[in-house]
Amino acid sequence: MTTTVEVARQEWADGHRRLEREREQPKRYRQLLAQVDVITEQLRRRIGGVFTLSELAGEYHRAETWALEAVAELPPESQWSPGLTTATDAAFFLYQRGARDYEP
Repeated sequence: MTTTVEVARQEWADGHRRLEREREQPKRYRQLLAQVDVITEQLRRRIGGVFTLSELAGEYHRAETWALEAVAELPPESQWSPGLTTATDAAFFLYQRGARDYEP
């Protein structure tokens, strides 16, 4: 596994932990889950169901722009801008499990 993939996976895991900590704030947690869902849908469209961790990490480095655009299409009550990084990282964390070369 390359250093790029390892670093990305660490960032994804950190984002997922941040998401889980937000369970204590139900409104923010719901906003973040809506964002994770829309980002995950974009991942399905962009990378598909057959991919490697390296391909996913490559998409992660392009995600800043398209994730912001995807979240902007959500209803205003689901948009929590400070959570965009957390939602993006958490979505990639969850999506990585479908990679052909995924190992926990």
